[in-house]
Amino acid sequence: MNRDLSKGPVVKSMILFAIPMILGDLLQQCYNIADTLIVGRFLGEKALAAVGSSFTLMTFITSIILGLCMGSSALFSIRFGQRDENGLKEDICASFFFIAVVTVLLNIIAYVSLDGLRIFLRVPDEVWGAMREYLSVIFKGILAVFLYNYFASYLRAIGNSVIPLVAASSVLNIILDLWFVIGLEMGVAGAAQATVIAQYLSGLGIMIYTFVYYKQVNAILKISCLKKERISKIISFSMLTCIQQSVMNLGILMVQGLVNSFGTVVMAAFAAAVKIDAFAYMPVQDFGNAFSTFIAQNYGAKEKKRIQQGLKEAVRISAIFC
Repeated sequence: MNRDLSKGPVVKSMILFAIPMILGDLLQQCYNIADTLIVGRFLGEKALAAVGSSFTLMTFITSIILGLCMGSSALFSIRFGQRDENGLKEDICASFFFIAVVTVLLNIIAYVSLDGLRIFLRVPDEVWGAMREYLSVIFKGILAVFLYNYFASYLRAIGNSVIPLVAASSVLNIILDLWFVIGLEMGVAGAAQATVIAQYLSGLGIMIYTFVYYKQVNAILKISCLKKERISKIISFSMLTCIQQSVMNLGILMVQGLVNSFGTVVMAAFAAAVKIDAFAYMPVQDFGNAFSTFIAQNYGAKEKKRIQQGLKEAVRISAIFC
């Protein structure tokens, strides 16, 4: 199931590797649309405005974690291309603990600053109650977001983009959403609980799978594998991709604050529009992420000609898609 991107036809390798990543994000966007439909139709525009503003904030937080995981993933791919088993184990250990610490700090900051978000995002009084209720639950899923993205990034780094697709929780999330919101009438808290439960099942599931089938990750359990120099390397890789991933979502979050000042109806409309807009840019962004793995594996394997050929083909494919 692992795909060595330093061998075989360049275009075919990139596309076959990218397709599961694109499908995974499209499934996630389908859930986001379904969530918007369920909340908007059965709970009303105020609930939709509350969940929509919360979604923008959670997307920003998730992008920080995803960016850190992607930086580590690039280093994993280089080690995989170099066939450096020991280096891969030490990088896995260093990155896991570094990103886990950042995740815990993010979680603490999220809860401490919860009430301050009302002012920062200029949330109207009639929306804040539902938004606070939703956020107080959804923040509990930040650790699950880390688990899924970390182990998914590791698997993709070594050429396995299928298991992260299988482990995605979108379908389960929709089922739980319908049950909690419509069946149990739990309101916005129910929508948040449905998401958190699905996130933990997905995150723990992919973690268990990776521990069972990929013995390299057992390095996380060995404190002797934690090296100071590896942590420094991980930070240097991860911070750049973290900024790259989060800067656009920070911009959207700033716009959300302006949108919120126009009232509930505009907030609800913006919430729906942002999720629809994601269909336009997510696939090409996923292809870009797949291309990054292609570059990193070939860099580790010292396949310069494949990198040059891959770059030309990636620009062409992206242009056609756009």
